[in-house]
Amino acid sequence: MAVGGSEVEILKPRCDKREYRRIVLPNCLEVLLISDPETDKAAASMNVSVGSFSDPDGLEGLAHFLEHMLFYASEKYPVEDSYSKYITEHGGSTNAYTTSEHTNFHFDVNADCFEEALDRFAQFFISPLMSPDATLREIKAVDSENQKNLLSDGWRVSQLQKHLSSKNHPYHKFSTGNWNTLEVIPKSNGLDTRLELLKFYEENYSANLMHLVVYGREDLDAIQSLVERNFSNIRNIGRSSIHFPGQPCSSEHLQILVKAVRIKQGHVLRVIWPITPSIHNYKEGPCRYLGHLIGHEGEGSIFFFLKQLGWALSLEAGEGDWNFDYSFFSVVIELTDKGHEHLEDIVGLLFRYISLLQNSGISKWIFDELVAISETKFHYQDKFSPSHYVVNIASNMQIFPPEDWLVASSLPSKFVPSAIQKILDELTPENIRIFWESKTFEEHTDSVEPWYGTPYSVEKVTSSTIKQWITKAPNVNLQLPKPNIFIPSDLEIKNVQEKVKFPVLLRKSRCSRLWYKPDTMFSAPKAYIRIDFNCPQSNLSPEAEVLTDIFTRLLMDYLNEYAYDAQVAGLYYAICDTGTGFEVIVLGYNDKMRILLETIVGRIEQFEVKPDRFSVIKESVIKEYQNFKFQQPYKQALYHCSLLLEDQTWPWSDKLEVLPHLEANHLAQFSTTMLEKTFLEFYIAGNIEPNEADSIVQHIEDILFKSTHPKCKPLFPSQHLTNRVIKLERGLCYYYPIEVLNEKDENSALVHYIQVHQDDIKLNVKLQLFALIAKQAAFHQLRSVEQLGYITALVQRNDSGVRGVQIIIQSTIKDPAYLDARVIAFLEMFESKLYEMTNEEYKSNVNALIDMKLEKHKNLREESAFYWREIVDGTLKFDRRESEVAALRELSKEELLDFFSTYVKVDSPQRKTLSVQVYGGLHTAEYKKVVQEADTHKVCQIKDIFSFRRSRPLYGSFKGGLGHMKLQKTRR
Repeated sequence: MAVGGSEVEILKPRCDKREYRRIVLPNCLEVLLISDPETDKAAASMNVSVGSFSDPDGLEGLAHFLEHMLFYASEKYPVEDSYSKYITEHGGSTNAYTTSEHTNFHFDVNADCFEEALDRFAQFFISPLMSPDATLREIKAVDSENQKNLLSDGWRVSQLQKHLSSKNHPYHKFSTGNWNTLEVIPKSNGLDTRLELLKFYEENYSANLMHLVVYGREDLDAIQSLVERNFSNIRNIGRSSIHFPGQPCSSEHLQILVKAVRIKQGHVLRVIWPITPSIHNYKEGPCRYLGHLIGHEGEGSIFFFLKQLGWALSLEAGEGDWNFDYSFFSVVIELTDKGHEHLEDIVGLLFRYISLLQNSGISKWIFDELVAISETKFHYQDKFSPSHYVVNIASNMQIFPPEDWLVASSLPSKFVPSAIQKILDELTPENIRIFWESKTFEEHTDSVEPWYGTPYSVEKVTSSTIKQWITKAPNVNLQLPKPNIFIPSDLEIKNVQEKVKFPVLLRKSRCSRLWYKPDTMFSAPKAYIRIDFNCPQSNLSPEAEVLTDIFTRLLMDYLNEYAYDAQVAGLYYAICDTGTGFEVIVLGYNDKMRILLETIVGRIEQFEVKPDRFSVIKESVIKEYQNFKFQQPYKQALYHCSLLLEDQTWPWSDKLEVLPHLEANHLAQFSTTMLEKTFLEFYIAGNIEPNEADSIVQHIEDILFKSTHPKCKPLFPSQHLTNRVIKLERGLCYYYPIEVLNEKDENSALVHYIQVHQDDIKLNVKLQLFALIAKQAAFHQLRSVEQLGYITALVQRNDSGVRGVQIIIQSTIKDPAYLDARVIAFLEMFESKLYEMTNEEYKSNVNALIDMKLEKHKNLREESAFYWREIVDGTLKFDRRESEVAALRELSKEELLDFFSTYVKVDSPQRKTLSVQVYGGLHTAEYKKVVQEADTHKVCQIKDIFSFRRSRPLYGSFKGGLGHMKLQKTRR
């Protein structure tokens, strides 16, 4: 199906009712207009074809820094941060990112506020103000952003790959920038960073290098008029398209084996080949074809045998890090300890599989299968947020012809074996780069990457060496995949006789309860099934929780070869530990869903522990727990906050302590005990009829509860589990200081949490309105003005229906006690702003929140997640949004001010506060000082989490017994 005028026809999905139009403004700005009368949010994305490759030497990170600076102010809107404030206060969000050759700016906003938002956005590219004061402050923000990446293995290995490339190619550069590159070095060279910034903007930001996508509720003519009015004044200096010809890797950067020291536990092997960019043959999909085969996980695949040998935990293959002139094809394998000792065998096996592909020839049936999967995925794709949609398209516009802006390279259509063969011929021993990452290389390297400080060493690997590896690799029967049985053939939309608005309780028994919601919104051949296995034995001890976790991972492991094809064909599944048992989720095309679900339940019923797989999974779980200490400090603070608030949870340190002593026989005994008593909570939604949903539940009950020797028995009413939350004391500020778990991490973090109430419609909307109004004010004051840290946010918190607000800051600049004091100062300052708010401003914020609440779910997954939260919390307010909108319409400004005075105001006797303070490596002296401070009558230090938890009362649970619900039958 195609749309558009005579000039261009844009290929769009069959089910897409939106209208599209390409226009080019007189200043050569190319624009895609999208009209969606059903949308609640409007959005825009501007993609500028300039990125970090264009950074001047000695000013690394300048393009990224400019991206930060454009948000501040413009000549038309000179009040600092007013753009972000407007977007946030009108239900939207805004962000940007810089890549090697692109900078993308984007936002979404409530649809009826689009015109002003778009005007403010356009000023970035017409007349930005980059004040000297803001320049210095934002350099600190860029530096803080870089600080948070320094201990990230992903950032470190990416920069190492760049470092080991030609110094004459911009791929070699450091892209994000820091205090040194943007302040210290330029100053020492007599440069003014702000003047260089203005010069970079003047020379590179030209309308002919920009691509804009605008997504609105209005018709195409109205959107076009809006765009012409707002964006025609962007200057076009006729800047020619910027190209960076040449290859990043010369011969000295090939045939190398790089050993790099990781921060985290674990071993990763990356086998990388420079290749011809497949963008030149995107209709033929050469890398898609090869990535599908090399990355396959079914029987006969490389991963299948690496897993059987106990050498690998995961494998991914495909193209990445590309432009029109160069590209890389990579195979990334997460190794076990045993696999780490077999690098040569693994690389040998990989080349044996490549040899199999060479000898088998390019298979048309495999290509046709990929085409069928891709076409179904494209034509039945879920709608997702306008913000993500416009970003995707804007980044496509520079690369693809207009007819393919929506589809990009996702729809291979031409079977040209020579195009695939050309890439396959480049995957040779002569063309290889091997990056091998492990903590075990500590003390065994001889070089250090300059930007992130990664220790590494390089050795040459000749093609003759690799040929020896191929010869001595294990002799296994590598095979191409078999035809995929999960490709959907029945895509018919089922007729829903009764248009139910909310989930209904379709069935209940002592064993289970079924919530059912037919698809009345999306008209897609998809379904969503979620089963919560409520098992009282699953969380009685740290050992029980760890064994439940390993049980779910083993199930996923056992299913992998069989169900991998399902995932390829768009039928996804997950089995994961929940804290009260485990859950099974299946979503995607409904056609073959039941086959997959019944296989999963069969594996649960026949569960057995394979000792070899148990040891592999146990090893990976141990590493995961060990790596907890390398999490960002703000995530550690959030974890400690949850541990303090949630009753009956076990700390990661306890679980790590018991893990090494657990063996396969422990899990064999435990899994039987855990499953012996269980209750199943089902949620079935989408393109499934009520009798089919009923039949699925009946079948699963028969397998688990009603066989000759049933695996499960129903719970007694007394055994149903609940999640309970600690009630903080009014008028008291609790604080919990703790040192960062990784002493090398210089970042500190704060979570300042204010507990407000247990789920109540009127209080909910007061809290939400406060959070909406305060969110941007907090970000601006604490991040933009005071420059406390790049990660700064004010967000709501909901723990099993207990609601509050938290302010999160991560910083190397100041210690957590200081950050906490600044949060308190912000709240005191914000109080006067709240009281000064005019009635018009108040109404505008209320209307923005109402618009946000009335926003329709975009897809089945989003809708299901909303209703599942009600089920799992036990609140069951399926009409929550409607009820909260009604409460908002009646809410007065005085009631909001009264709410603030009662629950949030710093010295209110009702205020309940918990401050979790994680002290980084730069603030150990402050930590030692703070733990010695004596309590006052209003401030109380928590010294032991579990003594604190035992000393506090709990909120009641919403989880009622299963007898408390009325059964609502849909008509058949």
